[in-house]
Amino acid sequence: MRTLYTILWIIALPFVLIRLFWRGRLEPGYHQYIAERFGFYSAACKPRQAMIWVHAVSVGETRAAEPLIRQLQQSYPTHRILLSHMTPTGRATGALLFPNQEVQQCFLPYDIPYLAQKFLAHFRPVICILMETEVWPNLIYACQRQHIPVTLVNARLSHKSFQKAQHYPRLIRPAAAAISCIAAQTEADAGRLRALGARRVVVTGNSKFDITLKLEQLAAGQALRLQFGARPVILCASTREGEETLILEAYTNQSEQSLLVIVPRHPQRFDLVEQLTKQHGMRMERRSTLGQKNLSSEVQVLLGDTMGELISYFVSCDVAFIGGSLLPLGGQNLIEACAVKKPVLLGPHTFNFEAISNDALEANCALRVHNAEELIEEANKLIQDNQRRTRMGENALEFANRHRGATERTVDLLREFIPR
Repeated sequence: MRTLYTILWIIALPFVLIRLFWRGRLEPGYHQYIAERFGFYSAACKPRQAMIWVHAVSVGETRAAEPLIRQLQQSYPTHRILLSHMTPTGRATGALLFPNQEVQQCFLPYDIPYLAQKFLAHFRPVICILMETEVWPNLIYACQRQHIPVTLVNARLSHKSFQKAQHYPRLIRPAAAAISCIAAQTEADAGRLRALGARRVVVTGNSKFDITLKLEQLAAGQALRLQFGARPVILCASTREGEETLILEAYTNQSEQSLLVIVPRHPQRFDLVEQLTKQHGMRMERRSTLGQKNLSSEVQVLLGDTMGELISYFVSCDVAFIGGSLLPLGGQNLIEACAVKKPVLLGPHTFNFEAISNDALEANCALRVHNAEELIEEANKLIQDNQRRTRMGENALEFANRHRGATERTVDLLREFIPR
């Protein structure tokens, strides 16, 4: 089955290249470091010390990896961290989190045996740490051949993804069985991973709760709120394709005078969301053009088109809606909003973050809405009810603090696999 998988990868390579160049039209990062995707790395990035390798495919995984990497740097000061990605936004996020080349970054090559072997031969990592849901059969097999332990941390597996994986047992089960250790977010995740053939699975919790908010992020958020003026602010964070249209239509029909801040999940959609906003006849401003000046009271929508400012957007708002949940896309992470004491609104589709979403609802720091109209309606109700909004914000912070500690438990689990 793995041979067939490899053949399909080889057949797909020309189309993968075409897709890279196509996506690069809107997101230039896809045109950079293309050689790395085929296992070619410069001699300058040849390791000079033992490498602890962490793979974080995109933005969410990279943010989740930050507290783990910080702890690994403290625990293994003689080692260097290699942080690999699959998307340019993930790589850009890593560069923002770890400036001044604190960690070494690269793109992971496509999952073809020869490319995986080239990658391992170049960097010679002592361990492979995969974040959340990344399981690459050929890469895992190559690590196994070279006696490099493979671990999966902050692991999550939704019921939907579990059902898909069950269609390919001869490919997935050997890969899962070859993973030395898995640190799962919840018991439900652990059960599904064991059912796929994983041997050693330990529940450690979600490391995203351990993200440390930086003072400059909080200060930037407070400054941004001053630029917005006295109006209440509704934030729609990490929105996905199709959701902005629904939100804008619902917002158009409201009578309240709130500012709507929309932060799309993917940078290549910034221009499209601007066009959608103008098509709805709304006065808008882009965060990138706002700079340090105050926002005009006539502006109805601010488009969050900057990287690395999501925490600041959460700080600046009164109510935060977490995107990817109005349509059946699985939702996004709500932890950062809770960490800055903001009441959270979630759509009906949060299957990728099922456990944490249900826990937040039970903790009374989040509300479920079923459509965009209800989203705007509930946001305005919370804005008008200062006491309830404050209480939900306090519940959110308590919820975030109660779940901390996953990173320390994960590092303790990894110690037996990292030689000193």
